[in-house]
Amino acid sequence: MKKSFGILVLLLIFGQVISAQQKKITLEDIWGGSFSTERLEVLRSMKDGQHYTILNIDRQAKVSSIDKYEYKTQEKVATLLKSDVANGIPFFTSYSFSGDESRVLLATAVEPVYRWSRLGIYFVYDLESNTIFPISESKIQEPMLSPKGDQVAYVYQNNLYVLDLASGSRKQITDDGTPNAIINGVTDWVYEEEFGFVRAFDWNSTGDKIAYLRFDEREVPEFSMDVYGQGLYPKPHEFKYPKAGEANAEVSLYIYDLPSGSAREVSLGNPHYIPRMKWMNHPDHLSVQTLNRHQDKLVLHQVEASTLEVTPLLEETDAAYVDVTDDLTFLPDDRFIWTSEKDGYNHIYLYDPERGREQQLTSGPWEVTSYYGYDEKRGRVFYQSTEQGSINRDVYSISDKGKGKRRLSSGNGTNRAAFSSDFTYFINTFSNVETPPVFTLHKASDGALVEELKHNRELLSRVGKYEMAPKEFSTLPINGNDLNMWMIKPADFDPSKKYPLLMFQYSGPGSQQVANRWHGSNDYWHQMLASEGYIVACVDGRGTGQKGRDFKKVTQLELGKFEVEDQIAAAQALSARPYIDEQRTGIWGWSYGGFMSSNCILKGNDVFEMAIAVAPVTSWRFYDTIYTERYMQTPQENPGGYDENSPLNFADQLKGDFLLVHGAADDNVHVQNSMRLIEALVQANKPFEWAIYPDRNHGIYGGNTRLHLYNKMTQFVLNNL
Repeated sequence: MKKSFGILVLLLIFGQVISAQQKKITLEDIWGGSFSTERLEVLRSMKDGQHYTILNIDRQAKVSSIDKYEYKTQEKVATLLKSDVANGIPFFTSYSFSGDESRVLLATAVEPVYRWSRLGIYFVYDLESNTIFPISESKIQEPMLSPKGDQVAYVYQNNLYVLDLASGSRKQITDDGTPNAIINGVTDWVYEEEFGFVRAFDWNSTGDKIAYLRFDEREVPEFSMDVYGQGLYPKPHEFKYPKAGEANAEVSLYIYDLPSGSAREVSLGNPHYIPRMKWMNHPDHLSVQTLNRHQDKLVLHQVEASTLEVTPLLEETDAAYVDVTDDLTFLPDDRFIWTSEKDGYNHIYLYDPERGREQQLTSGPWEVTSYYGYDEKRGRVFYQSTEQGSINRDVYSISDKGKGKRRLSSGNGTNRAAFSSDFTYFINTFSNVETPPVFTLHKASDGALVEELKHNRELLSRVGKYEMAPKEFSTLPINGNDLNMWMIKPADFDPSKKYPLLMFQYSGPGSQQVANRWHGSNDYWHQMLASEGYIVACVDGRGTGQKGRDFKKVTQLELGKFEVEDQIAAAQALSARPYIDEQRTGIWGWSYGGFMSSNCILKGNDVFEMAIAVAPVTSWRFYDTIYTERYMQTPQENPGGYDENSPLNFADQLKGDFLLVHGAADDNVHVQNSMRLIEALVQANKPFEWAIYPDRNHGIYGGNTRLHLYNKMTQFVLNNL
């Protein structure tokens, strides 16, 4: 016993010496790139399934190239293209191939519009003739090569165009595009943000038809925000933004026939939303998904392009809402693969519309988190799931009969796969809390390792020079559920002492913060706070994802009720631990997490002594239609759900220290949210701190902005918790 005790003392002393020799993380380290990970940039599998391409960029030298590799040998077999300004090939930052891989679309001078949308100068490079064509001298949106690579469609100033690359002739498909009125071929703000796509047109497989969406947003209310810039007067930025309960754009579907030059509208029965469209295997068959306003009924249709006949293929309903995904895959015989939560968990189904048959391919109390595709030759489906625990991800395959399931990944953590086009190989990205991303090549048949591609060992070595405490995973029994939790304690943690507790969360529907993956920027900040003597914890409460439909959708019609109850109860449970100082409990979050932290310090004012809210929603009445109504219906239908969980109505309950932060140019969660909360707190005569970052959007970044923000938040924590 004495000997064991002596060894333990030596280990403790040794650990303290090592800790003393390690550096403390600084904000300059976090936002200066000290912890950047290496990645495989813009990896694309080629048609033959035996090769892939990677974009290599030297941003300092302004040089980019597309390099071709062989999967089997991992040898670089060619440089397909390299920027060469002297020979007319500009520095490019992204690329895509035509269907036959004879031409490459190059993106240059790209600038953001909103979250996903971009404007840029684009070129087409012919790999056979080594010639390059500019698509337009002006900045355009969403160019897409035809399957044969002989034409390119794109959007310019809300109108759709087609350029014939051989003749140089240009066709204007639509002519009514007008800012803040009519949009053709790309989505409006709310579709882009909430349905997650921008390009709203698509070529059929023979390149003689284009399906596109038209948005009439003339009746949508306009939002205006000032952009301060460097001029004498600020300028208003005005755009259409439908807030909950207000009018959405009227969306219609058209099919343009290139040989005849005619566009015809498809009658879908006046659907409220058209969140997806995709050509089927037959060049005359288009699939279209429609949603009602409540988003609890989704219909998949088949459109016959020649006759415009519409046939329903599938109808999906849910008492809460139906998620829109990109998982739809059509097989050669027009059967299709679909994912659904209909059995209580997200799983994969195979439908045969001709025979009216449905077969569930995966099942169990776990979630399919990504669908990768279908191997026609071998009849196997590839996917990612949480079968090894809700905080982990693994890669699997299963037959199209729902049998012969195989686990293709290994290790305890997060695996993500990119398959070759013929499903012979896949490149796996693995990470966990102890391992930065490792890129490895595997056989898709059984997951056998072929070769390691990239490992980030240098990053692991750099991180090892800093004081880092383990991120400990566990569950916390709260309100009848075992909630996933991680906790970071100080590296020199002493269980006989008491430490202040800072809780972090996001909490939005279907989200997940407690995941076994490598660190993000906030993880390093939390480690920095741990080195200052804080315990940092995160709990995924009710409403978050990867635990089944019912756990996720329990918050329906009452966003902010159960989530706040769980965070307050979690804080109370953790404060009961002997090493937590129950008089020093804080909480912070961003966006939905800011909505939560605001509510927690108001409704839980006897539990939380401090809170930070960054870019918070303060009333769901101020947020957009698609997101808000999916979970809350309209404020006209559900006024209590909106108001009973709004921080605006509880400002007089503030007792603790509160920091409120927002970007003045936030096009997503408008600064109006914070301004209204500021006014409510002022009228309640409550002291608080606040910061507004001029001309910064929802991400609050650019120049030294993030560094300044985290300096402010750090000092607020150190001074008030």
